[in-house]
Amino acid sequence: MSPYFFVMLVPLLPLVSFCILGLFGRKYIKTTSGTLGVISLFISALLSLYTAYRYFFIDGKVNGIYQHIIALKYTWLQFSPRVSIDMGILLDPISVMMIVIVSFISLMVHIFSLGYMKGEERFAIYYAFLSLFTFSMLGLVLSSNIFQIYIFWELVGISSFLLIGFYFENPSAVTASNKAFIVTRFADFGFLIGILILAFYSGTLDFGTLIERLTTAGSSQYIDIHSATFLGASMLTWGLGLVFIGGAGKSAMFPLHIWLPDAMEGPTPVSALIHAATMVVAGVFLVARLFPVFSIDLTVLQIVTWVGAFSALFAAVVACTQTDIKRVLAFSTMSQIGFMMFSLGVSKYGGESGLGYTGSMFHLFTHAFFKSLLFLGAGAVIHFAHTNDIRDLGGLRKLMPVTHLSFLIACLAIAGIPPFSGFFSKEDILMAAYHSDKIIYAIAVLTSALTAFYMFRLYYSVFWKRDIHLHDKNHEEGTLSMRLTLVILAVCTAFAGFVPVSSWITSDGAPLESHIDIVFSVFPVLMALTGIGLATYLYKTENRRPQIITSAFGSLYRAAYRKFYIDELYLFITRKIIFNGIGRPAAWFDKNIVDGFMNGLATTTAKISGLIKGLQSGKVQNYALYFFGGIIALAVLFIYVLNY
Repeated sequence: MSPYFFVMLVPLLPLVSFCILGLFGRKYIKTTSGTLGVISLFISALLSLYTAYRYFFIDGKVNGIYQHIIALKYTWLQFSPRVSIDMGILLDPISVMMIVIVSFISLMVHIFSLGYMKGEERFAIYYAFLSLFTFSMLGLVLSSNIFQIYIFWELVGISSFLLIGFYFENPSAVTASNKAFIVTRFADFGFLIGILILAFYSGTLDFGTLIERLTTAGSSQYIDIHSATFLGASMLTWGLGLVFIGGAGKSAMFPLHIWLPDAMEGPTPVSALIHAATMVVAGVFLVARLFPVFSIDLTVLQIVTWVGAFSALFAAVVACTQTDIKRVLAFSTMSQIGFMMFSLGVSKYGGESGLGYTGSMFHLFTHAFFKSLLFLGAGAVIHFAHTNDIRDLGGLRKLMPVTHLSFLIACLAIAGIPPFSGFFSKEDILMAAYHSDKIIYAIAVLTSALTAFYMFRLYYSVFWKRDIHLHDKNHEEGTLSMRLTLVILAVCTAFAGFVPVSSWITSDGAPLESHIDIVFSVFPVLMALTGIGLATYLYKTENRRPQIITSAFGSLYRAAYRKFYIDELYLFITRKIIFNGIGRPAAWFDKNIVDGFMNGLATTTAKISGLIKGLQSGKVQNYALYFFGGIIALAVLFIYVLNY
């Protein structure tokens, strides 16, 4: 038995919590359902931390290389002696890091929700859905083969559908959950085809074996997948490209991002869970999991790079114009995920050239803390002021001191200001981009400056600018569970950058010595400070400067505010082209041609039956007449034949 056999409890505990709360929570343990959910996640988080300690500091490294450890393997479906689907647990640097992040952030969301969701009629169901989501995500990151990850991939989609549409009595929540489900299903269909291509040519579903066969030059699988082509591209390019489509859909990369802003219809703690360390980073994790294979196909890496870079810049521009506090953070998430994606795209495999891979994983790590802090801080603001619109907010720094300070720390981190966590991870990404592609580097620096601008635009609009008047003067900042969560995440956000992730998370498992180049960091930090300074000038106090800037940009501002009309374009394509141009003719053909043909057959059969039904009237005299008539006919025929 593997010494890491206990790791199976990490995802199983949330699953047990889901089953108990889903079956008995609402009726029998409604008031204590939140406590049960918190306890299960607390134990799961402790086990995750112990797993990380043991893996990184005790027995995970052999001869200077972090190993891929199969902690559990179970044959689920055996199709033939050589083909089977196994369920297993794979421990390597990125999976160990991910279970720590997922379990910890989920624990914070569970604790925060004790106060935020208090009094909800479906309180137990909410915690059941949270547990299901956590189980699905933990199962995804621990998967040992590509088909197993697809199973949990779809479970994550189902869980997010349930959580986004939690307030199902609200039509907009139902629409948002359906939108997220449908968009990601299209992307997941591409992912499934990509799985089939890679599995067919590699002859396996296991990650380790698949990577070895497809990256070993000279192996039969390597030769076959490179030599087989379709429309001018190798099957490796097709397989990886389709897998990336699945990842782009889940991580809300352009143009499959349209579900992300609408997902804000769910409870705010759910937004923190989905946007911080779980669902939206699944695509980044998928590319990282198969990175040795991605690294040998430069065509797909270019696609990953430019999709990530464009998504980062596009989302940053849109975020500068949004007035809903949660939508600003949603587009911020899209932008930061874009950073992680293009960092993988500009990376090479192994050694110093793998800095992009390390930077991407490091940013995933730090992003989990500051983005969950931002969303939970936004939740505290909404809980306090009962509005999402930043135009109705202001002056909350005095009324919400804990939320104000924690939100400020998160803003400094995401802006890349030293010594907060986002600075260290973002510098690795910028350094990798600088040494790989100067255009990508320029886009990254511009996006970083925009990030600093729109985050401090949000910060000043909520906590400074003006004083708001509350009807309830005795309204408190939030419950103890809410404030405690913000404090813990603020501490993590402030110091997570000092965690030596670079020495643990590398593409080839060999520790990479990371260091900050002070000279190189000066320009990005100055750009970020410029963005903060501009936001301070425009939004710290009540003035007409923002309106003047808005008028100056005119149509560009309106287009950015409307998200460059991408949603309208999708509606036009679906309603005007697909529904009217394809759906209606297809429906007419089905109704008039297919159904008409079948109805014609039925009508003709009925008429013929009506004509001949007299032959079976049941009257004996008629049957006798037919009998003698037949005899006479046969006699006439016989005489005719004899004469000729």
